[in-house]
Amino acid sequence: MIAVTDGVLAWGREAIRSYQRSVGVREWTVGSTGGLYVHSSFRYRPKRQHRVVSCRPTMVVPGSDRLKIPFRTLGAAFADFAECHPDKLAIHSIDQRQSVAFGSLRELVDRTAARMRALGVDRGSRVAILSGECLEKLVLMFAAWRCGATACPFHAEIAPGHLRSILAVIAPRLVVWRRGDLDGETLTAGLSCPSMPFRSLDDGMFAPGAESSGGRPAQAGQEYAPSDEGCIFATSGTTDRPRCVVWDHFGLWLCGLSTIDFTGLSPDDRLLEYRTFSWLSPQIVTFMPFLTLGLSVFIAAGFSRTRFFDWVREHKITVAAGVPTVINMLLDQPVDVERAEIASLRLMTASSAPLAPERWRQFEDRYGIPILQFYGASEGGWLCGNRHNRRKHGTVGPPAKHMDLAILNAKDDICPPGMEGEITIRGPQTATDLISAEGKWTDRRPYRLSERVRVGDLGVMDADGFVTVTGRVKDVILRGGVSIAPLEIDAAMMTHPGVREAAAIGVPDRIWGEEVVCYIVPVEGAAPSAADLLAFATTVLPDFKRPRQVVFVDSLLRNDRGKVRRDDLKALWARMCGSGPQ
Repeated sequence: MIAVTDGVLAWGREAIRSYQRSVGVREWTVGSTGGLYVHSSFRYRPKRQHRVVSCRPTMVVPGSDRLKIPFRTLGAAFADFAECHPDKLAIHSIDQRQSVAFGSLRELVDRTAARMRALGVDRGSRVAILSGECLEKLVLMFAAWRCGATACPFHAEIAPGHLRSILAVIAPRLVVWRRGDLDGETLTAGLSCPSMPFRSLDDGMFAPGAESSGGRPAQAGQEYAPSDEGCIFATSGTTDRPRCVVWDHFGLWLCGLSTIDFTGLSPDDRLLEYRTFSWLSPQIVTFMPFLTLGLSVFIAAGFSRTRFFDWVREHKITVAAGVPTVINMLLDQPVDVERAEIASLRLMTASSAPLAPERWRQFEDRYGIPILQFYGASEGGWLCGNRHNRRKHGTVGPPAKHMDLAILNAKDDICPPGMEGEITIRGPQTATDLISAEGKWTDRRPYRLSERVRVGDLGVMDADGFVTVTGRVKDVILRGGVSIAPLEIDAAMMTHPGVREAAAIGVPDRIWGEEVVCYIVPVEGAAPSAADLLAFATTVLPDFKRPRQVVFVDSLLRNDRGKVRRDDLKALWARMCGSGPQ
C-alpha cells in the first residue's frame, strides 16, 4: 500500500505510479500529512474507492516538496546556476589546470548531451565512461543524465577482463573512453554499441559543432523522473572481479541531502575530491551536493601527501573528502604546516573504512582540523554520520536523516541502547538493484522500502543515538561461545604509544574454538616487544578479549578502499603458524 499527499504532486503523479509499479502494489491514495507512505499490511474496503480502513505503517518516504531541498533534475539545476551566477567557478581540475564556470558548464554539458543523442542515447539507456579521474569524465556523466540516460563511470584501472564482463552485463548504448588510460579499441571490440574515444575537451564528444548533428536534449527539468535509473557503480577493486550497484535519482538525491546535513555545506563551500568517481562515496560526498547547492568542486586524479595542504592553501578549500588511509598517511609522515596557513579548511570527512578513535584524536591534535566520520555502504548510501555541530569520537554518528536504520538482535527485535546487534537498513536511500560478480541481477525494488536488509556489520547505539560499528559479522571471533568484535581489540591496542596499527583475528583453538591473535604495525622508531603488548592488553581489555599472541608486520593487508583484509590475515597466520594457539 502506498499513500501519497497532495503536496507530493510536485514530484509528479507519474513518478508516484512508477514507484507504485516498482514495489508491486495495486493501490495508492491521497493522504493529508505529507510524504510517500509504505505499509506492509492493510485492510481495504472495496466499496469505498481508495479508502484504507486500517493499516500497519512500516516507514515514511518524504515527498519531494517536503524535503529541505526539493528534488530537481540536473538540467533544471544547471539552468538555475547558469542564470544566477554564470561566472562562478563550478569545477577546477588541479592536475589538468582547467576550470569551468557554471555558464560554460551548462553549455558544454548540453552540447555533449546533443552529441550523445545523435549516437542513439536517450532516456532509459546507459552510457559507460571508462577513464581516469578528469574534468571530461564529469562532463560525460552529467551529459548522460541530461539525456535521461544512466551514467556508468568505471575506473580505467579495473582489469580489462572484468571491464568487458561488466559491459556485457549492463549493455550500454554508448561507450566513451579516454586515450592513454586504456586500450579502448580492444576492450570494446565485439560490442554492438558505438565506442567513442577522447583526449580532452577539445575533441571527440566535446568538439564545438558536434551538437549540430544531433537532437537537442529534453527540456531542462523533464529529462528524467526521481524513480529513473541514475547510476551504476562498481563496489570493489581493480584486481578482484567487482560487484555493481544500481541507484535511482531519488536515492542519490537523498544521499546528497544527508551529506549536506552531516557537513553543513552551503553554496559558498569549496570542496576537494581526489578519489575515483567510480565509487558511490565521491558521488554522494561531492557531486550530489554540487548538483544540489551549486558549490565549487576541486578535483585531483589522486591523493598526494606532499601536495595536499598546498591544494588547500592555494584554492582556499573549505571541506576535503577523506578516507582513513589518507589520515594515517598524514599522521605517519607528518607535513610541516601551521593551522593558520590552511585556515579555510573547516573540516575533513572520513568514510569507506573504519577510523580508529586514537588516530582520529591524534590527527585533530596534530593538525587542528576537525574530522567527521561517516558510515556508508554501496547498497545503502549513507547509513550514519557525525554532524558538523554534533559528533563523538569513536562513533559513526547518528543514523542519516533519510535512512531507516535499526540494530537487531538474533530474534529480529530492535536492540536497546548499549546492546550489540546486526545493523539493518531499508528505504528509498538504497540501491534499486545489485549485480553480482558473475553478472546476476537482483531487483531490490519490491522489498527495499518495506523489508529490513542486513548489511553484514555489527553495531551498538548509545542513549544519544550515536552508532559505533563493532565489526563485520563474518569477522567476529567466537571464543568459548562468546562473540568478540575485532574492532574493539584494534582500538584498544592502538592506544599503546608504540602501536601505529592493529588488527585482531580469530584463529583455531582446540579448547576455546577460536583464540585472539593481533597483528601489530609498530610506530616508526618504536620497538615494543610482544611481552610488553600482551601485558598492556591486560590493562585495556577484559581477559576473554585479550590477544594471546601478537604478530609484528610492516603493514596490514588492505583492499583498495583501506579496509583490513582479515581473511587474508587469517590465511597468513595459517601459513606462518599452522592451526593456531593450543
